[in-house]
Amino acid sequence: MLREKIPVGDLFIGGDAPVTVQTMWKRPLGETIDDVLASIHDFAAFGCDLIRFSAPRLEDARIIGSIAKRSPIPIVADIHFDHRIALEAIRAGVHKVRINPGNIGSREKAETVLRAAADAGVAIRVGINGGSLPRTLRNHPDRGEAMLLAAEEEIGILEKIGFSRVVFSLKSSDIESSVKANTLFSQRYRYPLHIGLTESGPLVPGTVKSSIMISRLLLMGIGDTIRVSLSEEPIKEVMAGVEILKALGLRKNGVRIISCPRCGRSTFDPHAFLARYEKELLKSDKSLTVAVMGCVVNGPEEARHADIGITGAGREVIVFRKGSIVYKGEAERAYKAFWDQFSSFEG
Repeated sequence: MLREKIPVGDLFIGGDAPVTVQTMWKRPLGETIDDVLASIHDFAAFGCDLIRFSAPRLEDARIIGSIAKRSPIPIVADIHFDHRIALEAIRAGVHKVRINPGNIGSREKAETVLRAAADAGVAIRVGINGGSLPRTLRNHPDRGEAMLLAAEEEIGILEKIGFSRVVFSLKSSDIESSVKANTLFSQRYRYPLHIGLTESGPLVPGTVKSSIMISRLLLMGIGDTIRVSLSEEPIKEVMAGVEILKALGLRKNGVRIISCPRCGRSTFDPHAFLARYEKELLKSDKSLTVAVMGCVVNGPEEARHADIGITGAGREVIVFRKGSIVYKGEAERAYKAFWDQFSSFEG
């Protein structure tokens, strides 16, 4: 079932729009707006499409609105419990508000927020979390079904006032219940879906669990925007999300890096090379494959399919392009030769 397509700032979510990647700001808003914006520009360079900020205070809503006016990507305000903060965020100019109508106060308060969003052209994300279900559903034997029922309660509020610029999320920290909830929801409703796990964990386990859950849904055609929620900096979430989309063929632009794990045969250190250059490579929107290999066994022969590559051969470093050697010599000159080849590649 094709989702509805809704605007969030100058971005579209759902319908035939590409799947988007998002992250969340992880610190209190004590920094200057210029510093925050510098970080957002960096996230955008890595492929982030929108970013969410917590707004526990009215002043936070105003600051987030100021950020939204200058941000290169849409800004989402995340609000719980106090509908006045949601109203202030909408007045301040955010592009989207994340609420749970069931915990924003009375039904009248929720409807006031939705009407204000409709008047301002602001999208709403309704967030259903498996760990904070309504009291009536907390002892439900099936968490996936319980999340669906919680979402349906919120749909009743939306439909009463005819508000449709909505994205839903049904998340928990568990893969199976999250997959079930989103699958059931997608079979019944056309609202766009934000998918991911609520608290997936540190970098390695969190990326593994998120990749499994998100990929299972995307391969079924379920999911319109994703977040890899990690106990890590936002840039790591963005990188993980973008790589999931690349691996599934859902994001074509951007450099694809293949690199060997390194072994005792290595005469070139791929780890050191990537530590030095990985971020610059991933910021590029060139559509090409880069191979970083430790020895001539893996490159250029096994990496012949790569557009550009670098490896070691004894005491020398080799740079190759489409399997053909274009430079062989000492390391620093090889790095320059690599970047010359990279820059000249029209991907």
